[in-house]
Amino acid sequence: MINSSDTIAAIATASGEGALAVVRLSGPGVFGIASQVLKERAGTPPLTSTPRLARLVQVLDEEGTSFEQAVATLYPGPHSYTGDDVLEISVHGGSMAPRAALEQCLRRGARLAMPGEFTLRAFLAGRIDLAQAEAVIDVIQAQTKAGLRLAHRQMEGTLSTRVEPIRAIVIGALAEVEASVDFPDDVVEPDRTLLFESLEEAMRMAVEMAVESRAGRIYRDGIRLVIMGRPNVGKSSLLNALLREARAIVTPIPGTTRDTIEETLDIGGVPVQAVDTAGLRDTLDPVESIGVERALTSIRSADIRLLVLDQSEPLSEEDWKAFEATYGEATLIVLNKSDLPSAWSCNTRDDRLIVDGKVIALASWPAPPETVEAAAALDEGIDRVEQAILRTVFGGRIVPADSLAGGGMRQSIALEHAAASLRHASATVQSGEPIDLVSVDLHGALQSLGEITGQTAPEDLLHEIFGRFCIGK
Repeated sequence: MINSSDTIAAIATASGEGALAVVRLSGPGVFGIASQVLKERAGTPPLTSTPRLARLVQVLDEEGTSFEQAVATLYPGPHSYTGDDVLEISVHGGSMAPRAALEQCLRRGARLAMPGEFTLRAFLAGRIDLAQAEAVIDVIQAQTKAGLRLAHRQMEGTLSTRVEPIRAIVIGALAEVEASVDFPDDVVEPDRTLLFESLEEAMRMAVEMAVESRAGRIYRDGIRLVIMGRPNVGKSSLLNALLREARAIVTPIPGTTRDTIEETLDIGGVPVQAVDTAGLRDTLDPVESIGVERALTSIRSADIRLLVLDQSEPLSEEDWKAFEATYGEATLIVLNKSDLPSAWSCNTRDDRLIVDGKVIALASWPAPPETVEAAAALDEGIDRVEQAILRTVFGGRIVPADSLAGGGMRQSIALEHAAASLRHASATVQSGEPIDLVSVDLHGALQSLGEITGQTAPEDLLHEIFGRFCIGK
């Protein structure tokens, strides 16, 4: 996949003006390139004799003329990030200094690194496993502190540590089964009751981790939340209250918001793309009609809908149409203007949503939406709304980020595949079918688990994963 005998180089910091920029090199030619590109002050020990010690150096061009002052740090392999010799040159920020320093390294025999190649080399050298490597990009792309902590735990190996006991059970079971099949005269068939119990335990752990991984994806990737309802129920006031700033224009005039307004929130550590939409109603105004159509488009693409109702006024036909737009979707009902006398009631009882005396329990609605009262214009009840959003996101209960091991969609799918293989294997054991049939499913489970940490990851998967990294990481 890569030529590990190459020495690679890249700018490891973001482009643009800044105090510092870092040029990173890795490979067997690092020492030779350093001796040609960097000049140390007279009377100081050579850079190669003082590893992991930042040294003030001059950066030289091909004619041996100094053009930049820098700080260089050498990390000899195998105790480095990539497992090879690594050199980091910190130059002044901007565009010219790092590009000129990189150019000199390339002229002296290095080649430009591919996206993610430094981390790929760390994986291939056994410094980190595949789950830890993927966590590196999650740390870089984290949008909230909770997401950052979750990625950090995965980078430290928490996810991999949780996978290992499942693999141990599968490997042990596979060894027993295949030994009894290959050497029937010497090895008795494993006790089916004990084998069934161990496979069920492994399946339970895989399912639990898959559920946690899906929750972890919410903290990492976030959700899209759309605030919807008829005009003048307080949608924009609710967005402003969630943002803790006056972002959307609020007036008593119905139809003030004529286009979607999008803002990013941090709700309990979950990145939320919140969208305020135009009020849903029939209108002859061509501009407002476009806004309503865009609102409907946003509603269809949302992960969660916040249906805002004004409980101080009787429900209108437009309110009921807004209800219809949410059927079958994850929805939270916000009963706004709770500081005013209520004109009707909304509650859930016996898994039915009862609004203004009418029962709403369509089969296409998987569960009655939660209702929460608020007075958005007064910033009252906003904490309750946020907690209700989190409960809706996580399917009924809030899952703290600190309780999760990490993982993304790839790991979640692999765990689900492993659980399915284990479920089929345990069913085969319990049914009394020939024991050799179990080994097929056990191999499948082992393949899926190995894809998480990298033991069985195919080369095209590695290309896909590390291709998402930036150059220099």
